Amino acid sequence: MAFDYHTLKALRKNHPAWKLLAADHAPLIVSFLHRAFILPNHRSMSRADLASALEDYLFVLRETQGQDAFPKNAETYLDDWAADEKGWLRKFYPQDSDEVHYDLMPWVEKAVTWLESLVSRAFIGTESRLMTIFELLEQMVRGTQADAAQRIKSLEKQKADIEAKLELARQGHLDMLDDTALKDRFLQVNKTARELLSDFREVEYNFRDLDQKIRERITLWEGSKGELLEDFFGERDMIAESDQGKSFTSFWDLLMSPARQEELTDLLFRVFELDAVRSLSPDPRLKRIHYDWLFAGEHTQRTVAKLSGQLRRYLDDQAFLENKRIMQVIQSIETRSVQVKDDPPGNDFISIDDAAPGVSLPMERPMYTFPIKPVIRETVALGDGSDIPSDILHSGVFVDRLKLKRRIRALLQAKDQISLGEILDNHPLEKGLAELVAYLSIAGEDEKAVFDDSDIQQAFWTDTSGTPRRAEFCKVIFNR
Repeated sequence: MAFDYHTLKALRKNHPAWKLLAADHAPLIVSFLHRAFILPNHRSMSRADLASALEDYLFVLRETQGQDAFPKNAETYLDDWAADEKGWLRKFYPQDSDEVHYDLMPWVEKAVTWLESLVSRAFIGTESRLMTIFELLEQMVRGTQADAAQRIKSLEKQKADIEAKLELARQGHLDMLDDTALKDRFLQVNKTARELLSDFREVEYNFRDLDQKIRERITLWEGSKGELLEDFFGERDMIAESDQGKSFTSFWDLLMSPARQEELTDLLFRVFELDAVRSLSPDPRLKRIHYDWLFAGEHTQRTVAKLSGQLRRYLDDQAFLENKRIMQVIQSIETRSVQVKDDPPGNDFISIDDAAPGVSLPMERPMYTFPIKPVIRETVALGDGSDIPSDILHSGVFVDRLKLKRRIRALLQAKDQISLGEILDNHPLEKGLAELVAYLSIAGEDEKAVFDDSDIQQAFWTDTSGTPRRAEFCKVIFNR
């Protein structure tokens, strides 16, 4: 991007982040929004909760800055920050709710990131960033090397380096990082982790922007509905196939891997035990940063799903209006027909006995098929060949959902998340398939629960007849 005079002048006039930094109460706005949304990783807040938090914050500031420093009340400030000319908050009504909510716009996080770079730092790491550059360049070169001989040569060199390090380790010569190197790498991890978290908000905004453009296009569309849908799904596919979409999908697949989550948890806790890292007084929330990623990513995925559902209803409304117009035209024709019934216009006017002409196309007639008469047996054959009375199909199995929810909450008191497989290890199925379905139903109603289709788990139980049973289901993760 060329930073010429006219481009910068346009950014200064129109970009919300620049407007925020130039605002009269920028310290109030940035500090409060950072405290309310970014630090606790809140994706949205109700008007009542956010106004209450702002009122408390204003009370503290007025004690030191004077009662006239911030003359407006909290609700007025929130409405001002959410106005179109500011664009720092998104004001909306969530689905199935009549209370206003607010969400932070991505421009605020961009401004906060820039402000953080202005704060003087006691330690500025450079080695880790240089090593990252070397590693990324090597990955790019290796990943695009089409010559098999060159690829083998590169892998042989890596193998020789690893074997040399193994030999040194066997001899007791361990290459240890000093405190400076540890601090350098930790600060780089901390910065990258926070940037990843803020990226989710921008991805969600991009999807909302696409949804708005599609709605505008539907409103002004004059062509066929098929062309409109083709255009819409082309836009969706273009985002999914874009560099940003592919990168987000790869990141999400990696994050959803339970093995990678456990590995990341273990690495973070071990790093926080290092004396060099402790000396930096790190934010303890970094230990849970991957859970914040998971929550933010899941919120983004749910938002995209809601937008798709809303767009479907919007298309249905457009179809209803089209059908209504067709009915009005038909009604006008019928009305005109009644008016000219007693005085037909000319000799060419003909009449038919039926209320409407019938059109019958021979090729649309279905082929004749023999009717299938169902045979109902008194017993139902199972997969293992055994027979049971058909009455068992009508016997209900009661599953106490409250009891299952209490089990989940009790296990989540000891850890931040737990899979359904771990729950079944602690509490084997007592009611068979009905109990397993109840667990899946509870997960479907829980906004924090995550379904991982890439990992298939199994459940085992023995039915009342003593026959062992097995069911497969995708991995379900319950979060605290």
